[in-house]
Amino acid sequence: MIVLLITLFVVLLDQASKLYIKGFAIPFLHYNHDGMGHGFSNPVIGDYFRITYVENPGMAFGIEITPLTKLLVSLFSILASIGLFYYLYRVRKQGLSLRISLALILGGAIGNLIDRVFFGVFYDYAPLFYGRVVDFLHFSYGTRSFPIFNVADSAVTIGVLTLLLFYKKHEETPVQTITQNEGPVSVENEAAPAINEHPVNSTETTGPEQVLSKPVAPETETPTPPETHEALKPSPDSN
Repeated sequence: MIVLLITLFVVLLDQASKLYIKGFAIPFLHYNHDGMGHGFSNPVIGDYFRITYVENPGMAFGIEITPLTKLLVSLFSILASIGLFYYLYRVRKQGLSLRISLALILGGAIGNLIDRVFFGVFYDYAPLFYGRVVDFLHFSYGTRSFPIFNVADSAVTIGVLTLLLFYKKHEETPVQTITQNEGPVSVENEAAPAINEHPVNSTETTGPEQVLSKPVAPETETPTPPETHEALKPSPDSN
């Protein structure tokens, strides 16, 4: 399905941006990218938009949770991703807006799932399923600072909003109606040709109702009178 390319794009963009912010190393290539220090903030558009590197236990927009809840969230994210992928396959023939919204949600879910499941092992600070999600997109206005988020959170939010705005039209089923120009269908007009297939010897019939009320009697052979039979017998004097 073509919409899965959107999911793949979201996952790749999300992970690439997180690796750039957090830093990574490729030992066999002798390459090392330091990234940003935790808590460091770099202004992009004044104080309105900044790149601020923080990590959270796994919920979107930096919501803190307990270790047990973190494990449950990781397991639920796996099941939700599988369910979204299956549902996206089921609706592959429906509207494009529905499939795009589901593809965005699936891409965001997989992006944050990779952080939760593998980042703790990859960066050697936590066991499997206990990694921390990397956030860095930081918007603020005046004294108000919005929760810091990432590309995966953005994809999920846009997907949900698109689903709420456009999904209702996918539930509507087109109904076939008869226009006024066509008019209602007459039962008598449909039945008339079938009745007229059998000719009727009657000058009084003018419609199918009269034809049905006056059935035609079958023709019978007129018997010959006895006197006629006697007259046809040969006379004995003729011999």
